[in-house]
Amino acid sequence: MIKTAILTVSSTRTKDNDESGKILKENLPRNFQVMEYDIALDDEKAIIQKLKFYSNVKKVNLILTNGGTGLGESDITPEATLKVADKLIPGISELIRSEGIKKTKRAALSRGISAIREKTLIINLPGSPKGVKESLEAIIDILPHAIKMINGGKH
Repeated sequence: MIKTAILTVSSTRTKDNDESGKILKENLPRNFQVMEYDIALDDEKAIIQKLKFYSNVKKVNLILTNGGTGLGESDITPEATLKVADKLIPGISELIRSEGIKKTKRAALSRGISAIREKTLIINLPGSPKGVKESLEAIIDILPHAIKMINGGKH
């Protein structure tokens, strides 16, 4: 079972109107167990606090953030993720963007990153419902192997 946390980053969404977070929950395969689901304001300290809590305390294998990856002034999810990251995994985010660009060139504007903190894989996904669904579809099949490798598995 892959223990997963979903963090929606938004100053306007609540759990009642968070389509993107719900799409992530609904589209994760059965071997992904959502342990935590929350919303954080577009505030660096709040995002960092949640990422540390999920990785250090809850010991989840995977954190999927959505939102805050665009070009707006309040879009700071990648910067917050960088501050807690031990290692970057650029290939995951490159895959997300390369698949997204096939559908819309605007996918190139996403600044999301992927990183490891301790034994937790953190992936920043876009905030739009369509973007989050397509991004998840682009990477879902490689995530079990990535998590296995992070935890000392062999190829």
